[in-house]
Amino acid sequence: MAEANRNDEVLLSVRNLVKTFPIKGGLLSREVASVKAVSDVSFDIRRGETLGLVGESGCGKSTLGRCILRLIEPTSGQVFFKGQDITKLPVGEMRKLRRNMQIIFQDPYASLNPRMTVEDILAEPLEIHGIGSSRQERRKRIFELLDLCGLRREAIQRYPHEFSGGQRQRICIARALAVNPEFIVCDEPVSALDVSIQAQIVNLMQDLQKELGLTYLFIAHDLKVVEHISSRVAVMYLGKVAEMADAEELYQDPKHPYTRALLSAIPLPDPDYKKERVVLRGDVPSPIHPPTGCYFHPRCPVAQDNCKTERPELRGLGQHKPHDAACHYAR
Repeated sequence: MAEANRNDEVLLSVRNLVKTFPIKGGLLSREVASVKAVSDVSFDIRRGETLGLVGESGCGKSTLGRCILRLIEPTSGQVFFKGQDITKLPVGEMRKLRRNMQIIFQDPYASLNPRMTVEDILAEPLEIHGIGSSRQERRKRIFELLDLCGLRREAIQRYPHEFSGGQRQRICIARALAVNPEFIVCDEPVSALDVSIQAQIVNLMQDLQKELGLTYLFIAHDLKVVEHISSRVAVMYLGKVAEMADAEELYQDPKHPYTRALLSAIPLPDPDYKKERVVLRGDVPSPIHPPTGCYFHPRCPVAQDNCKTERPELRGLGQHKPHDAACHYAR
């Protein structure tokens, strides 16, 4: 488990972020419904820490990450980077700011241009942001990136299809690091890789974080990976944050019934150790027609009548450390 970050400086703040996708139909393509992929999400990320973001597929994790970087424009809400509201920045200024905010995508093959060599892939962000005045200077920086990410220098003339999945993800990491960012959204960066390769990539990212002082938003659905790399964890359900706490606190004492169900499903290496399994009934509700009250109440094993009508707010429960949960009965 990653060490808790000691720096209290807030690098990124998300406030009441909402992203709604319209559904159009009919002859005139009018909006007939909408999908609220992200629903009133707020949190802070301190400089140098890793905030893990977990939840089932379709809960809005990746959409949230892309909205933070404005790869998708949020419907409403604010994103503050070093105190500046970036949701109001013009396109030109946002383009300059991208030097400080990068993303590593889930599929390393789909996110690399198959017609470009590694040198071209890594040189592109350098050229866009005016880093290096000559090809020699840029190539020197490319060699530094390859060394940082554990790739051989002769790789610069090869194409993405000539590498394994783990090597391709290292290229994606090198590309994200090319412009010396402060903040990186890691959008399920190891989910497409073999388990043994996952460990190598996660360890590489931790080493790079310590060496370069990076700050991560680490999006994943594998709770063991998140436990290993994160200093804090936020659990999402149907577009909302259900629980947020320090990683150690959340894994040892989960407050929200959904979090307890997720943690109970983690397989243990000891076959003789038995733990109580929390089985959720039903399927995840449609984000087009979310439930009234608490979004989780149709599947919750402890739901009461008021859960069907009253929507719980994310509230503080921790006695010694911050621990927030959106549940009427969390203690």
